[in-house]
Amino acid sequence: MLTKTEKSFSFLFVILLALEIATSSFESISNLNYLAKPALLISLIFFFWKQSFGMEKRIRMMILLALVFSLLGDILLMFVPQSGNFFIGGLVAFLTAHVFYILVFLKERNPSKNGGFFIGLMLAYGALLFYLLQDGLGGMLIPVVLYMLVILSMATTAFLRQDQVVKNNYVFVFIGAILFMISDSILALNKFYQPLPFRNFSIMFTYALAQLFIVFGLLRQR
Repeated sequence: MLTKTEKSFSFLFVILLALEIATSSFESISNLNYLAKPALLISLIFFFWKQSFGMEKRIRMMILLALVFSLLGDILLMFVPQSGNFFIGGLVAFLTAHVFYILVFLKERNPSKNGGFFIGLMLAYGALLFYLLQDGLGGMLIPVVLYMLVILSMATTAFLRQDQVVKNNYVFVFIGAILFMISDSILALNKFYQPLPFRNFSIMFTYALAQLFIVFGLLRQR
């Protein structure tokens, strides 16, 4: 299913992911996380840039912007211990990244696809998540609710591409969108509900795979 180039990059990406998880998990090497964490998205941005020639320019630029804003979000969230304002900045950066992904997915929406049932599932998922988070949100209520609506919209627009793009494209992107939603949910539960075990691993593992799957999928529309 993967090309030789994708397999080679996946090997590098997994190594970088392992370094990120290790440096964020062990205090003795935690300073290296300032290099390891951005390296994930930087490598993915360069990979996409090299592999995406021939893609429609506007779509290519929106995907690149989604990745760049994701990188910015990663960097800002590293400094949250210094100031809570960095969390707001990271939230805005990732929200912007999701909006660019939504715009890309909408360009390939299947007009005959009825997404009513899936939208219902997303709303039920969002309602359950909000129920768990509401008591801990405080002044973050409106920003978090807005972010939840955007991430649920991103997953929905990924779903609505079914039968409009080639199967590998659709499957990779849809899995990536769901993983992104799961990663953000774990992060929110850990911050606003209660600390979760293995949170560093679970958040970064699902997030990194989400970005990788989305990029691999979108490259199949060349």
